[in-house]
Amino acid sequence: MIIKNKKASDCLESEVTDLQVYLNRRQFMRASGGIALGLGASNVFAALQSGNPLKPPAVLADAFGKITETSFGKNEKVAPYDVATTYNNFYEFGYGKSDPSEYSSHFTTRPWTMTVEGEAENTGVFNLDDIIKESALEERIYRHRCVEAWSMVIPWVGVSLADVLKRFKPTSKAKYVAFETIYDPKEMPGQQGGVSLDWPYREGLRMDEAMNPLAMFTVGMYGSILPNQNGAPVRLVLPWKYGFKSIKSIVKIRFVETMPQTTWNMLAPSEYGFYANVNPNVDHPRWSQKQERRLPGGVLFPNVIPTRMFNGYEEEVASLYKGMDLRRNY
Repeated sequence: MIIKNKKASDCLESEVTDLQVYLNRRQFMRASGGIALGLGASNVFAALQSGNPLKPPAVLADAFGKITETSFGKNEKVAPYDVATTYNNFYEFGYGKSDPSEYSSHFTTRPWTMTVEGEAENTGVFNLDDIIKESALEERIYRHRCVEAWSMVIPWVGVSLADVLKRFKPTSKAKYVAFETIYDPKEMPGQQGGVSLDWPYREGLRMDEAMNPLAMFTVGMYGSILPNQNGAPVRLVLPWKYGFKSIKSIVKIRFVETMPQTTWNMLAPSEYGFYANVNPNVDHPRWSQKQERRLPGGVLFPNVIPTRMFNGYEEEVASLYKGMDLRRNY
């Protein structure tokens, strides 16, 4: 168990989950589903791919061993699994909140390879399972804040993004790292047209952002395999930024010298900046960012809470932007 001192990003008293619910979820994480024992990692994921989309399948530990429980957000009130997997944006599968869960069930996530290129010594094509097996999996409970002013708390499972990127030995010329989502219109109906997004989906970070300890290379949630609708088989999780920065179903990593183009910034640069840090003092041109609707919540009585600077992770990330005008660099 990793222990850290309490920081400003830790939960508020009002966000603490019921103890019994918390213990039950931990108990689930420690349980072994048993269906995948003795199989290779790729076969494990294939076995786990089917199942009830509203209930977590067998635990991810069956594929990659023990999941280390960290102190990140351990007392947060976690959103129910069925909420986190049926209310989300993944436009490759459609533009309604339920479209990803409805239309992603046949999306193939194994085998999965990632291409690494650019300003790094160790480039080429790599198998995702081999990358993951080199690091111990961790659970980190993070707040997720969408630019649309809704939020939820999710227990992610993965490894440090910094640890992954260091294996490729980026050179001193690598000032940024760019990511791309898979382009597969046959399995991703949202990529077949109808909107002005330029596929494949692209995102990027400054190298110091990517190396921040909060940045996560994520392969699971709720102690289980990452569902297709949430970005299987691998996505980023960047809890101090708006959700659209946490790119899903990654197939390419590119180390570059200059700021890379990113999908939403290309589409509407006045609304979606490159940095996309959660900032209650900078409104979206069409709505306020001062508050957020925490899910789950009722229709008549939604759970509206104040938005916190950097989504509450200011102590961990504010130094990255020291001296910057965060209204211009939004």
